[in-house]
Amino acid sequence: MISSGMNIARLNFTHGSHEDYATTIKNIHEAVRSFHQKPLIGIALDTNGPGIHTGLINGSATAEIELKQGAKIKLTTDKAMTSKSSANELYVDYENMPKILNPGAHIFIDDGLISLVVDSIQGKDIMCTIENGGKLGSKKCVNLPGIKCDLPVVTDKDIKDLKFGVEQGVDMIFASLVRNAEGVRAIRRNLGEKGRIIKIIAKIENQEGIDNIDEIIREADGIMIARGSLGIEIPTEKVFAAQKMLIARCNAAGKPVICAAQMLDSMIKKPRPTRAEGTDVANAVLDGIDCVMLGGETARGDYPVLALMTMSKLCLEAELIVNYHEVFREALLCMKKPPEITQTIAIAAVSAAFSCNSSAIIVLTTTGHSASLVSRYRPMAPIIAITREEQAARQMHLFRGVHPILYTEPKNEDWKADIDLRVAQGIKEGQAHSFIKSNDLIIIITGWSKGSGHTNTMRIIRVP
Repeated sequence: MISSGMNIARLNFTHGSHEDYATTIKNIHEAVRSFHQKPLIGIALDTNGPGIHTGLINGSATAEIELKQGAKIKLTTDKAMTSKSSANELYVDYENMPKILNPGAHIFIDDGLISLVVDSIQGKDIMCTIENGGKLGSKKCVNLPGIKCDLPVVTDKDIKDLKFGVEQGVDMIFASLVRNAEGVRAIRRNLGEKGRIIKIIAKIENQEGIDNIDEIIREADGIMIARGSLGIEIPTEKVFAAQKMLIARCNAAGKPVICAAQMLDSMIKKPRPTRAEGTDVANAVLDGIDCVMLGGETARGDYPVLALMTMSKLCLEAELIVNYHEVFREALLCMKKPPEITQTIAIAAVSAAFSCNSSAIIVLTTTGHSASLVSRYRPMAPIIAITREEQAARQMHLFRGVHPILYTEPKNEDWKADIDLRVAQGIKEGQAHSFIKSNDLIIIITGWSKGSGHTNTMRIIRVP
């Protein structure tokens, strides 16, 4: 999967134990080390979040049951049933669920694929009729559209998982069910000082998250559009408009945005996507998405590598027809004035890249901030971002068009010589990936002194 285009590995902490994830992270590191070039692969911890989930089917994380339309089923909050779910009785992990439901209420499971209607409440048990059946696996999301739940901002499980993630050196947190800015702040507090540079990507999964999107964007490092849950919480016919709005808001704010859920869903069982799925991926790219994400297609699908390769090809084709000049003009209209110095340099670099038809923009950066600003203005040329910080390099995969390079050579005491050596490395990498050829013009963005926060210099050079 790494050689087929995977940049970030997402670990869904709804399933499995810390021992399982420690093994998976170890396997990712070993896979990276097996490559001669040591690719930069980010690791994302996807939190369980303040959501509701079913229990294990017959004690197994991989077992499935068949729920038949019209049949009766009992949902229970009895913790003795945590690992004993069956076609007759299903455990749910929200203790107050029987208190907030009434007969006639709808319950959706597994992104709405399964729907139940409440018949009656009997203590800890909710008696239901299966409205839409199908196969159901373990630990699936439960949605109660239109019903307010008194769920905590960060659960006890999330706190333990975040601590584990910091210890394991994950690069980003995909924070589930973020409803407002406080949800992001709570995650950040629990990451603590050791996890201060971990990126927090807020997952928008309900109407409350949409309503508070501006404050969430300001607080978070990026946004994920979790269309599976979102399509249950809001009407299906409104999901496309919500997606376009969320992408536009993130683009205007210069924050990365990820599109997720059911993008190539048919490839879980089939070797090629539907035409509608292919169009969906391409349209997300045209709308301005920074990242596209596969879920079930690679987690439990029959064709994980093929799904990844298909996604990559669709993105490449879509990028070919983007009107980059128009996107740049629109980005300038959204710019807050007056811009900071680094942002001014980024704008000048992108403008110059269009004017001289440069083959690449090379950015020397410490934290990745300068590269993210260049990405915001969507140059046609690839952005080659060079840093000595390994975690910053992995995190830069979140930004569209950025190709991070980890520079491992020791620092040269001569600042100018050190800059020249890093630029030379960027040119070498660009040539290796066929971005840059001899006699091409390229843009160079650097700083005037050591450290982050000093980017203020742009040059145009011709490659020897």
